[in-house]
Amino acid sequence: MLTIYSDSHRLHHGQAELIDGEMRPCFEMPSRADMVLARVQAVGLGEVRPPQAFGLEPVLRVHDAGFVQFLQSAWQRWSAAGRSHDALPLVWPVRRLRTDRIPQDIDGLLGYYAMDAGVPITAGTWEAVWQSAQVAMTGAQLLQQGERAAFALCRPPGHHAARDYMGGYCYLNNAAIAVQMLRDQGAERVAVLDVDYHHGNGTQDIFYRRNDVLVASIHGDPRVEYPYFLGYADEIGAGEGEGYNANFPLPHGTVWAAYQQALQAACERVRQFAPDALVVSLGVDTYQEDPISQFKLSSPDYLRMGEHIGGLGCPTLFVMEGGYAVEEIGINAVNVLQGFESAQA
Repeated sequence: MLTIYSDSHRLHHGQAELIDGEMRPCFEMPSRADMVLARVQAVGLGEVRPPQAFGLEPVLRVHDAGFVQFLQSAWQRWSAAGRSHDALPLVWPVRRLRTDRIPQDIDGLLGYYAMDAGVPITAGTWEAVWQSAQVAMTGAQLLQQGERAAFALCRPPGHHAARDYMGGYCYLNNAAIAVQMLRDQGAERVAVLDVDYHHGNGTQDIFYRRNDVLVASIHGDPRVEYPYFLGYADEIGAGEGEGYNANFPLPHGTVWAAYQQALQAACERVRQFAPDALVVSLGVDTYQEDPISQFKLSSPDYLRMGEHIGGLGCPTLFVMEGGYAVEEIGINAVNVLQGFESAQA
């Protein structure tokens, strides 16, 4: 399986995030991608290629132009205010505050375009997220060129980023950009299978009213887990998209036996949809030792996860999302890919 990877991810290294009521070192760090790449190479998964350049237009097919311009200029605005530390939001436009006026000050813009304080912006953030999106688009192009599968080793991740806001370590939605690129290049139907522990609220938001993209997500119950405000089972899509969004929330402590049932149900939804291509948001923060998650999957379980996905028989792009048990992230992510390949053999 081909892997697409860019060293540019190291340009984004946030120093702190607001979590559990205090500023703490970011769980989302460069070593995450480094460990996955090392494992890809150690097992001989296949060739590792750099991303190609696709320009801004494919990004703007998914994301609001004002939001993209904000990401491009945020660090310059922040540093122009005399600040050299990471940029984080100060205030959010919650209920009954106005959202029809976009602030001009950087502190207001950060709150307007963020859902939480887990998205620090640094001097290198835009280049890192830009290249991460190019990694995903390169993977999509490989599928269109006839590859049966590819692995986009994206960092920063993307599935919490919606059309016009960032959050949860995510700035541009790599998986959604890849999906739209597949559609624009001729795929009539594309499915997303999100196996990250946290609900991919951004991906759901982007495709919620569309019937050409099925989004199926298995994740922690939002009643007690981030992102709290999306991810419930009754969110099935709206308008033309009704019936094309499927959430499978699971309780804290979920082990493989219960997870496998949800995965089988999600895969059945994908099978019924009969997509021309499948994009997997590959988060491995479902691992039992993950520091910010509450499922109890073991490393061998990821081989079985990959086998289930491979059994669908779809051209498949894996897009790296979460996973914060850094020592094991490479083993777990690559286990999914190897399990997939064994089912395809």
